[in-house]
Amino acid sequence: MSEPPSVERPHRSLYLAAALSLLIPGLGQYYAGRRYRGAAVLISVLVALLVTAWYGVKGWYLIPGTLWLWNVWDAASLGLGKSRSAAFPILALLAMGYGIGWQVTQINPSALTENIARAGLILAPMLHPDFVVHRELTNTAWVEVEVPCGPNVPPALNKVNNVQIQVMPSCGNLNEPLIVKASGLWPSSQTEIDWATPIGDRLPLGAQFAAQLIATSDAQGDLTVLIQIPPDALTAVPNPSMPLEHRVYLTQTRPLPGYELSQNGSYIVQGIVQTIFLALMATTLGMVAAVPISFLAARNLMGRNLVTLALYTLTRTALNILRSIEPLIVAIIFVVIVGLGPFAGAIAIGLHTIAALAKLYSEVIEGIDPGPSEAIRAAGGSWPQMVRYAVIPQIVPAFTSFTLYRWDINVRTSTIIGFVGGGGIGFYLYQWITKGDFRPVGSCFIAIAVIVLALDAVSARIRARLV
Repeated sequence: MSEPPSVERPHRSLYLAAALSLLIPGLGQYYAGRRYRGAAVLISVLVALLVTAWYGVKGWYLIPGTLWLWNVWDAASLGLGKSRSAAFPILALLAMGYGIGWQVTQINPSALTENIARAGLILAPMLHPDFVVHRELTNTAWVEVEVPCGPNVPPALNKVNNVQIQVMPSCGNLNEPLIVKASGLWPSSQTEIDWATPIGDRLPLGAQFAAQLIATSDAQGDLTVLIQIPPDALTAVPNPSMPLEHRVYLTQTRPLPGYELSQNGSYIVQGIVQTIFLALMATTLGMVAAVPISFLAARNLMGRNLVTLALYTLTRTALNILRSIEPLIVAIIFVVIVGLGPFAGAIAIGLHTIAALAKLYSEVIEGIDPGPSEAIRAAGGSWPQMVRYAVIPQIVPAFTSFTLYRWDINVRTSTIIGFVGGGGIGFYLYQWITKGDFRPVGSCFIAIAVIVLALDAVSARIRARLV
């Protein structure tokens, strides 16, 4: 709000300037010839009053009141030809901003220590990532059982992987006993027995339905065990009175040497690959579209007449609007338009990339050496010739550097775009967090960190060679 001390200002009435600022903040400064200072004072006081009134904290009215009084003192000083430092109102506004910000964001440092037990339940599994497992050979068989019983129930008999399994009776109601007989199993091997509902939920059958039921096959590979239909078998079924096919599963495992990807590890690899190529496609498409747009958004190229200046203004405005919308919000819209999957995420990130790169590219163009451009213009060269021979040779290294930098950003963005259905590793990460399965979440974090660090190192080397 201060002006250069070398500027001469006529002296005004001390009392009139103070009275005017007491009536309307900034009016005395305007009277003293400091129009911009007066406008800044008026806006500052009004903002402070509106913010305080909005949040309804009476104690904060001290800030706009103090600013008002300082404004009167400043106007009186200007009436005498003296200029006061704007440090006090700036510090007062900052104090108010941080104070209200503390309240609005509900900062509570004690919450970090109050929920240690809850944090342990989340962090402890993450310290044991689920990515690889010991190799195993699996022998699985299943048979369908009707719950509740309906008319003409078929025999509950099935043969899978040379394992024949039968349940008697073939149907039943909740908590009723069933006899499971199996042959062809691995001899003298532990066998896990569990229940699968029609929607695929697995329910335990042991220790009164709170633990896995495990039985051992005999020397001939036969097994007979008594089970009970779990009481939760119909919990998620829309019409519990309708007979539906449930399943009884028998599973045997044998350890093998070495390690392999776990099921969640396979999902992580699939998600990471999808994330990398999602970011690659978004960056490439964004770069291709941003290059021509950046020339329209460079003032030094578009300021030659009213038509090009208007085109420059429209382009800049459109880029600022598009850049202000987060890719996550755009992804939600395109998920509705094109459906779930990485295509929606690529479009969302690509649009934001166009706006961001076009702005960066245009600033590079505006910072080029004007000499070659002026020489081509003076020689009668056209606008395309000026761009081809004077602009492009100067901007290629910087364009490449910014594109690689945006590639890094897009990889990070694509890791979370899946939270709204935009594909990539974020899709799986959201599912695991929702289910409370934090072991694969820990694996996800490690995989994301490794990929981001690797790509950052590669792009940094490329930028170092080009710039």
